[in-house]
Amino acid sequence: MDWSIQEIARLSGTTSRTLRHYGDIGLLAPSRVGSNGYRYYDELALARLQRILMLRELGLGLPAIAELIDGGTGHAEALAGHLGWLRQEKERLDRQIRSVETTMEKMKGGEQLMAEEMLDGFDHTKYRSEVEERWGAEAYASGDRWYRSLTAEQRDRFRRDQQEIQRDYAAAFAAGAAADSDEVMAITRRHFDWIVAGWQGARPNAEQFVGLGDMYVSDERFGANYGGVEGATFVRDAMAAFARHSL
Repeated sequence: MDWSIQEIARLSGTTSRTLRHYGDIGLLAPSRVGSNGYRYYDELALARLQRILMLRELGLGLPAIAELIDGGTGHAEALAGHLGWLRQEKERLDRQIRSVETTMEKMKGGEQLMAEEMLDGFDHTKYRSEVEERWGAEAYASGDRWYRSLTAEQRDRFRRDQQEIQRDYAAAFAAGAAADSDEVMAITRRHFDWIVAGWQGARPNAEQFVGLGDMYVSDERFGANYGGVEGATFVRDAMAAFARHSL
């Protein structure tokens, strides 16, 4: 049994264009192509697409996804790792829900609000897990433990650094600066150092850094932090230039 590209796009919440792109880069080949030129996908292709979509949810770039999927790990084993991450993510979201509910109840009752209760579950260590060679619950948990170990002042500084980097990228883009200009490379150096801090001292190599830049463009959730597609493309190009010259 197989399904047409339109059916798969509808069921997966993606687009035919995206699926064709996956095929063009060798990430997801159709199981067959009809006489009408339409692409069709069988059960094995769907299992592969499921893994791709899960890794995309984690924010991994397409080259890294291809490397992981083609690395020899079976579908069942890989999905077991993804399932562990999803369960941990569900637990984090449950904590967020409880946190918001507690805040609402205390505000209505005029009770004293506690920072620990209000912020429980809102830890964000996105950039660590996105480039781990092996993805799973432990990778996320490690980053979560690191973030929790920071003082409130350190967390605030970490967030402010990110906001300042985003602001400076946006200003350079608006001013018409070239992505590989000295001015933008200085911003990108700060961006690189910020990622190193988030990775607890681990330094991304050129491929990993470029992969992060690709993610900003391909995933609108992250691209929104850099002004949408145009701004994210500018940042991606800056990161690629930095990787070529400095990594």
